[in-house]
Amino acid sequence: MNRLRHLLCCALVGLLPSGAQAASGTVVVKANRMLDVARGQYVQPAVLVVEGDRITAVNPARLPAGARVVDLGAMTLLPGLIDLHTHLSLDTTEPDWIHIPVTEPVTESALRGALNAGKTLRAGFTTVREASCYGFTDVALMRAVERGWVEGPRIFAVGYAVGSTGGHADTTGFIPGVLELGPQQGIADGPDEVVKAVRYQAKHGVRAIKLMATAGVASLEASASAPQYSEAEMRALVEEAGRLGLRVMAHAHGAEGILTAVRAGVASIEHGTLIDEEGVRLMKARGTFLVPTVYTWSVPSLPSDPPLIREKTARIAAAAGEHLAAAFRAGVRVGFGTDAGTFPHGQNAREFAAMVKLGLSPVQAIRAATVDAAELLGVDDRGVLAPGKLADLVAVEGDPLADVTCLERVSFVMKGGVVYLKAPSATAFAGEQR
Repeated sequence: MNRLRHLLCCALVGLLPSGAQAASGTVVVKANRMLDVARGQYVQPAVLVVEGDRITAVNPARLPAGARVVDLGAMTLLPGLIDLHTHLSLDTTEPDWIHIPVTEPVTESALRGALNAGKTLRAGFTTVREASCYGFTDVALMRAVERGWVEGPRIFAVGYAVGSTGGHADTTGFIPGVLELGPQQGIADGPDEVVKAVRYQAKHGVRAIKLMATAGVASLEASASAPQYSEAEMRALVEEAGRLGLRVMAHAHGAEGILTAVRAGVASIEHGTLIDEEGVRLMKARGTFLVPTVYTWSVPSLPSDPPLIREKTARIAAAAGEHLAAAFRAGVRVGFGTDAGTFPHGQNAREFAAMVKLGLSPVQAIRAATVDAAELLGVDDRGVLAPGKLADLVAVEGDPLADVTCLERVSFVMKGGVVYLKAPSATAFAGEQR
């Protein structure tokens, strides 16, 4: 019997994600300081008590007896970061990525997603909202992470993006009969089909809906910004999603499509690269978030990309900065999103410096990836370091309010009380408090 127990324990240990260090009992995390993101101020020192997957106390008068200690020394603690726009199972940095839909089975896409989920978590992003995939690989990955099968952030899956025939959600450029899609794969025309598409995504476990309000860059349409749905179609989509308890993120580059999507009631505009003054005014009045994905426009196209996509990328990249900076100055609510997958996964934090370069302060950019991002997702259990919140923490060397690029070099990651990344200089689980 003892031999059998030993073998079972060894087998279970072998199933634990590589690099994860599970906490047992009460854990105390210490650092020189932590960032109160709501006030934009540091709290010194920083002592967090973690029990299970939750923070139970911050800077208590006495430490709990028998607690194990993670001492991070001079580091700065922050809430786990949130990326509102990722493509974990996609990678347009691969040559010939445009043919992946007809050359790669979804099983391979899922395995790529698992690899990239680990990279994203170790980069400090403990929650992500996926921004569409093939074959519901994001839903499968979301469940695999929840079950502890693979390392990764908490995932808000969207399944297939919903868009018009021949539009940015559709797979074009192939001969008739190849990969012809319908509402089950998000390709829908008219209010009735749009509602069916939303219901099908919900049936398979998504936690948000993505709408393609305009044309896009990484597809074979002539335009990058033309509207692709009427307001009636968008409104039907948003209303059905709302009935199902799902918020809508709207991919939109062009000004007209942005206005239509905001009027229809979407929660966020993704990219928003050609937003105009009217769009800014309406988004502010409605409280609609802008998820600007700034960094991706500094990433050059691949030589192997189709000429049309290279041309559209250059055109949108040249215009994006001016429009997004104007939206920032006007005070549009901003959520942090990267479009990771258009550049290598794990480099998500480069978005912070890109946002600051366009006019946000470091603390505004950090809020966009913490407390404000949590609000956009509709959750109140993360985004700040406080009792009762999820024990999702990151730590960096340096002062992110003075140099936001230090967030590109995360040294410590805890998600749900489990340590996934620990700097060699940190003393982890060293000693007990008596």
